Amino acid sequence: MKNNGKSFAVSVLIFILSQGLFAQSTLTGTITENGEPLPFVNVLLKGTQIGSATDSNGYYELNNIAPGEYILLTTSIGYISKKTTFLIGKNEVKSLDVNMEISAENLEETVVTGTLKPVSRLESAVPVEVYTPTFLKKNPTPNLFEALQNVNGVRPQINCNVCNTGDIHINGLEGPYTLVLIDGMPIVSGLGTVYGLSGIPNSLIEQIEIVKGPASTLYGSEAVGGLINIITKHAPNAPEFFADAYLTGWGEYNLDVGSKIEMGKNTDLLLGVNYFNFDQVIDNNGDNFTDLTLQDRISVFQKWNFKRKDSKLFSIAGRFFYEDRWGGELQWTPEFRGGDEIYGESIYTTRWEVLGKYQLPIDEKVMLAVSYNDHSQNSVYGDVSYLADQRIGFGQLTWDKTINKHDLLFGTAVRYNYYDDNTPATATRDEVWIPSVFVQDEYKFAEKHSILGGIRYDYDQRHGNIFTPRAAYKWKISDNDIFRVNTGTGFRVVNLFTEDHAALTGSRDVIIAEELKPERSINVNLNYLKKIYADNGTFVGIDASAFYTHFSNVILPDYDTNPNQIVYDNLDGKSVSKGLSANLDLVFPNGLKFLVGATWQDVSNTEDGVTQRQILTESITGTWNVSYTFRNLDLTVDYTGNLYGPMRLPTLGELDPRQEFSPTWSIQNIQFTYKGLDKFELYGGVKNLLDWTPNRGNPFIIARADDPFDRNVQFDPQGNVVATADNPYALTFDPSYVYGPNQGIRAFFGMRYTVF
Repeated sequence: MKNNGKSFAVSVLIFILSQGLFAQSTLTGTITENGEPLPFVNVLLKGTQIGSATDSNGYYELNNIAPGEYILLTTSIGYISKKTTFLIGKNEVKSLDVNMEISAENLEETVVTGTLKPVSRLESAVPVEVYTPTFLKKNPTPNLFEALQNVNGVRPQINCNVCNTGDIHINGLEGPYTLVLIDGMPIVSGLGTVYGLSGIPNSLIEQIEIVKGPASTLYGSEAVGGLINIITKHAPNAPEFFADAYLTGWGEYNLDVGSKIEMGKNTDLLLGVNYFNFDQVIDNNGDNFTDLTLQDRISVFQKWNFKRKDSKLFSIAGRFFYEDRWGGELQWTPEFRGGDEIYGESIYTTRWEVLGKYQLPIDEKVMLAVSYNDHSQNSVYGDVSYLADQRIGFGQLTWDKTINKHDLLFGTAVRYNYYDDNTPATATRDEVWIPSVFVQDEYKFAEKHSILGGIRYDYDQRHGNIFTPRAAYKWKISDNDIFRVNTGTGFRVVNLFTEDHAALTGSRDVIIAEELKPERSINVNLNYLKKIYADNGTFVGIDASAFYTHFSNVILPDYDTNPNQIVYDNLDGKSVSKGLSANLDLVFPNGLKFLVGATWQDVSNTEDGVTQRQILTESITGTWNVSYTFRNLDLTVDYTGNLYGPMRLPTLGELDPRQEFSPTWSIQNIQFTYKGLDKFELYGGVKNLLDWTPNRGNPFIIARADDPFDRNVQFDPQGNVVATADNPYALTFDPSYVYGPNQGIRAFFGMRYTVF
């Protein structure tokens, strides 16, 4: 009986196991995009190890599935990931098809910046780098200025330790050589270049397009070293509602809120509000000056899109921006503003912008674009006041026409510049109209070869006739291999007091040696772009460039001849920027992604046979972004960072004990993002993991921080500082010795809510 009992138990166990084994089911299906099968799509049952990839016909099959409810995850490069819930029973062969949608992060991005017309990035004769909101979210920042810190060859440069304003360097060139556009409109320049960049909320950005090298043929005199085009979201493609808020361990708080509102059958409104606040007085380096400028700002953006016959474009956008920022001695309060008792730099900025695009109701592709902005700044730097007003109007009409193998673009534009401040540089206000005409032709002379030529004519009443030609050659080796050669010229008029903050802060006298001539440049750029799609779903992208730019009549601030002066003069010689740059984009099917970039550059000035490295220009740059998604946990980890090689710094004479060259330094960050909640994303991490700040290895950063009004500085009859017991290094107050942020390690936490 015992043996019979054992046999019965074993039989029951075998029966149960066999029922479980044979109850396994199968899931099959086809993954498509608009009816076309998609190969190499990753297919995974969430919470299990059951997964596969589609074959060349988009077909997949998952076996040995126990009965129950599952979520099918489908992911592929360039497409929006899908989650599909389904039930499967015992011994069931279930069919589940999934239609994928192209993502805004599609690797075949449409770009407009290089040629002023929408084309695939691979088809553009001009190399254009594209960065999407996904890239910006990997290291969240409260403004565009900081967001670009992990773009290879692009560096946000802080120009003042006290008020923390700055500009953006491309390939080692100073910020004024970079033209910043919003939706193709040149409305961020002059005063806006210094103070307007911090007011563009990242949540309203559709993508950022960057061109490295002159683009003056299409965009005018300020696009000498490169341009950044910030393309805002198109209302019909925006979410119904979004909110993004985060705070840091330093007490920074940032809030983005936006909504798409249907104002009628044919009208959509995109409304966005950004608010940023930082009101903590922090002095970790112990110099009695704020390490980070206190800021309180708000930006309100709205964009109207009107639906028209034949899908012709008509949109109007506007933005209002206000900011109150101050930095200085810890004892400063607003009642000391503009006085000589407690040093502080206080800047009130009021700015509004309007821009619109209208496609004419005719058969030809004719587009009218207009913009206008008003920028008012009320600021004091210690006891020096700087009151400035700037207004820029712009109108442009373009005709896009294809004739046989010629892809033509004709255009005419007019720009109005008004600028006035209370400095000796503008004894009378500066008001100028600059009319322009331009033409561009891209000719496809063979199946894989095309050339592009263009020329622009501007008339500037201050400098007469200005011609800026450009040329490009494109060899499309294959659908995923492009080789391009670009050459172009640039022309730039300099506004000293809006472009070099050192002219206002500190105690150096500003000397303009002669009537300054406009700068000119010529650039050559070689670019190779390759994309590799492996059979297992791995993607490899390579984007490499070599560049050379020669400048004449360069206007440079001379910090070295006299430590008490900044002398502006045209360089009697040449200035050269040359280098190599490469980006590697690597995506694995398991969710691991790498984006790594490196740039070597040599930016130098030669005068009287002597060549010297340009001040505040790094020799090497490295950037990286490593991401991995734990799909079963709905968790993504992003490790981002940058590395900068030594740069020459603006010291104050031979006795200055501060380092003449910066060390090689790096800012690194880590972020964790959880997407397991419907409509919500939770994210947090640590910024500046290495706790790096510029005061490492330096006795001080701000010269004479204990005497900001130079009351105890003695001068000889020639105006040179005399070394004394109180001033052994013969220095004056100067906060321009800065090449990186003063913020150390800090945690951050945020939440996003999105309704599509």
